[in-house]
Amino acid sequence: MVEITKANTTHSELIVEIGKQTFLESHGHSASKEDIQDYISRTYNKAAILKEFDNTNVHYHLIYCDGVIAGFSKIELHTTNKNIADTNISKFDRLYILESFQGKKLGAQLFNFNIELSIKNKQNGIWLAVWTENQKALHFYQKMNFKIAGAYDFKISETHSNPNHIMYLKY
Repeated sequence: MVEITKANTTHSELIVEIGKQTFLESHGHSASKEDIQDYISRTYNKAAILKEFDNTNVHYHLIYCDGVIAGFSKIELHTTNKNIADTNISKFDRLYILESFQGKKLGAQLFNFNIELSIKNKQNGIWLAVWTENQKALHFYQKMNFKIAGAYDFKISETHSNPNHIMYLKY
């Protein structure tokens, strides 16, 4: 059984742990170990996650499979992008499924849940940034009808960035 629940501040440690693990699984080889650790320590700590809950446009959701946490998502409503002319759009900031749960279509379920949330909030589309070398993610988003709208350098550390596509799905 799959269950998706809205996360709150009490889930911040869980988000930190899943964020660290899934980032390492998908991006751990994209830069030096030191650069990856620098990024993880800045991004996935309790204070950073708690601060995000202060923004009412940010929504975290957890996905469980048979009662076991499998991943999370983060969407930010009303977030523009310089590569996209449309207004009232959302940023799909994170869709992280633990490697041990991949292949069970949980990512698609969590993705669709977030699209419905965005539409309910009268958004005209949703955009995201995806590493150009993350073929699994690129294939997934293209299958979901996202189109490449621009480019973005994702800063891992002061000395390393990864090239990303900005992808957009217009409703």
